[in-house]
Amino acid sequence: MSFAQYLYCLQGVMQREWLRFFQQRSRFLSALVRPLLWLLVFAAGFRAALGVSIIPPYSTYITYETYILPGLCCMILLFNGMQGSLSMVYDREMGSMRVLLMSPLPRPFLLLCKLLATALVSLIQVYAFLAIAWCFDIRPPLWGLLAAAPALLLAALLLSSLGLLLSNGIRQLENFAGVMNFVIFPLFFLSSALYPLWKMRESSEWLYWLCALNPFTHAVELVRFALYQQFNLTALLVCLGLWLVFSLAAVLTFNPQRAALRG
Repeated sequence: MSFAQYLYCLQGVMQREWLRFFQQRSRFLSALVRPLLWLLVFAAGFRAALGVSIIPPYSTYITYETYILPGLCCMILLFNGMQGSLSMVYDREMGSMRVLLMSPLPRPFLLLCKLLATALVSLIQVYAFLAIAWCFDIRPPLWGLLAAAPALLLAALLLSSLGLLLSNGIRQLENFAGVMNFVIFPLFFLSSALYPLWKMRESSEWLYWLCALNPFTHAVELVRFALYQQFNLTALLVCLGLWLVFSLAAVLTFNPQRAALRG
């Protein structure tokens, strides 16, 4: 296989995801409504109860809205990653993924194209959310918005690969929503997205360790530090390592004939 053929396949998969995204405007709006509710409504109520002290990467006291902004960006990545997995279940049910896998290209490359396309679509929604937050005077450093792009891409790939791995165990499309509710909400709430880990530790030691071991926490911290042009080596290594593990497991467990074999 030539490089041009690999590139042509990548272009085709990405075009399919872009067209699906632009044809589903409600998907774009719903991806923004959730974090905006947290930013503009819930944060207003929690501001007095959850003061945030000086913690890295911040050099001064910050508002609660500023603190939760990276977590809400990752919320968009999380929901989009799981929604991308839903489309994978649908493709497997309808047979389009099996048709794609009939090509001579390696299966890992095809699935990587799917993950990359989903991640890039997620980045558009994240930056649209950041633009809206900017209008409400919640403004990370301008250069930090550019520095955060690689961190956001890695976080999106991590969460999309986790969603793909989970979708491999779902036999019917109808079961997807129920399974995802047991994944999305624990990942989001048991993390540093809404409150610092030291506050969780003051409340409960075992809850602190659940949050500290949560992959979503490391994705949030990677983006948080990148937005302020700082480097979090631990978060980077954890996110990179888990992305490779989840991607490898997703490739090994992917079965395009699952829908055809189920009774």
